Amino acid sequence: MDKHQLLKDLNQLAIPRHSKWDALGLMTVRSYVKERLSTFGKVEEHYFKEGSEDGVNYILKLPGQNPKLEPMLIGAHYDGPIQSPGADDNASAVAALLELVRQWKEKPPKRPVWMVAFDQEEWGLLGSKALSRELKEKGQKLKLMVSLEMLAYTSERQDYPLPAMKKLYGEKGDFIALVANTGSSLMLPGLAASMGKYVPTKVLPVPLNGDVLPDVRLSDHSPFWDQGYNAMMVTDTSFLRNPHYHQPTDTVDTLNLEFFSKVVKGLLESLGMI
Repeated sequence: MDKHQLLKDLNQLAIPRHSKWDALGLMTVRSYVKERLSTFGKVEEHYFKEGSEDGVNYILKLPGQNPKLEPMLIGAHYDGPIQSPGADDNASAVAALLELVRQWKEKPPKRPVWMVAFDQEEWGLLGSKALSRELKEKGQKLKLMVSLEMLAYTSERQDYPLPAMKKLYGEKGDFIALVANTGSSLMLPGLAASMGKYVPTKVLPVPLNGDVLPDVRLSDHSPFWDQGYNAMMVTDTSFLRNPHYHQPTDTVDTLNLEFFSKVVKGLLESLGMI
């Protein structure tokens, strides 16, 4: 684990970056993400247009130990909210994605892994909608899609979309959550056990693609749910914990970097074994 590189990536990525309000910042981050990914292999540029908006996803495909297995897709959105440096949302996840790439380039995971930096999540999940639709149309199978969404904030207080969940999951925001549709829920116990070696880990199986609990759909996994793929979100629970969500105060100095590095270690072990 290269904590120095994690922090460097966080600082480079945590700048205002939005297609309408901070276009220069978004261009800067796009260039940085592409350059970093390119050091590990050939990067595919997936351009898309959704309505009047367009963008580009970056895809790096790692072969894995057994190239014949169905690939796993791991994604994190690199665009940011309006007028916010977006350190937790979502520079933390992109930095984690880059560290996973670095580690797996040296020690390949079990199966092929497609590492994707998504664009335009904050503008309506546009990059993931475009890619998931295209993969479905092509008949591309995936073992699992994993959306990394805010990974580095802890708090003494934890809120939930339903009050009853507090009794089940606890009042302290010191855990990482794995939120999966029913198709991938059988993977949750193993993933939680592996992640749990590093950080407290809670699981939430979600029926009906999350339609009855809209808060769990707010990331790039939900378009994959809608296309019939097994998909999971890994998250520190976002605005249910982090008061800096979509605020100018979402800065690197508010993050729990020790927790964050443990999350990345847990992701390396748990996802690498799928």
